[in-house]
Amino acid sequence: MSNTVIEANCTTGEVIERQMTSKEIEDRKITSAAIVAERLRLEAEAQAKAEAKASALAKLTALGLTEDEVNALVK
Repeated sequence: MSNTVIEANCTTGEVIERQMTSKEIEDRKITSAAIVAERLRLEAEAQAKAEAKASALAKLTALGLTEDEVNALVK
């Protein structure tokens, strides 16, 4: 990942290309870690929901419900 920042002033048309400060680099690392953690949390949540739904479907099927009846109950 590049540590270069391009700042453009739309009013004056001035464009400045500069290196990121150590604070900006640290902030980017913290933000990136937070994004990864959130993505992992959401993926785990989706997996848990899928497993719970599969379990519920299996239990309803084991009770003798037809596929149509199961689909009507679980959406």
